[in-house]
Amino acid sequence: MKLLFDHNLSPRLVRALADVFPESQHVFALGMDRGEDGSIWDYAKANGFTIVSKDADFIHRSFLYGFPPKVIYLELGNCPTRAVEQTLRDNLDLIREFESSEEKSCLTLPPTPEKS
Repeated sequence: MKLLFDHNLSPRLVRALADVFPESQHVFALGMDRGEDGSIWDYAKANGFTIVSKDADFIHRSFLYGFPPKVIYLELGNCPTRAVEQTLRDNLDLIREFESSEEKSCLTLPPTPEKS
């Protein structure tokens, strides 16, 4: 599964998650960091990516147009990149199940509870 990280997420996630999400990209590396949501959507659709974002506009686009592409919406607010990485790792099975679903277009992931 290939993830396309939106501009509101760190480009470091591509390397940090390469072991579980190889071939993923960040919009910055593709020169799309200032791109409109529509162009990011079209690129993801044409190239087989699932969009990962904190931008709720992608949820609305998903409900309006369906999929592909699929959208993973992170309800994380302002947090360290490590927290984003951990949330995606902790939900790996759920993400894989979502990706293989022929019915679901959007997956919302809440923050992972902090471990003491």
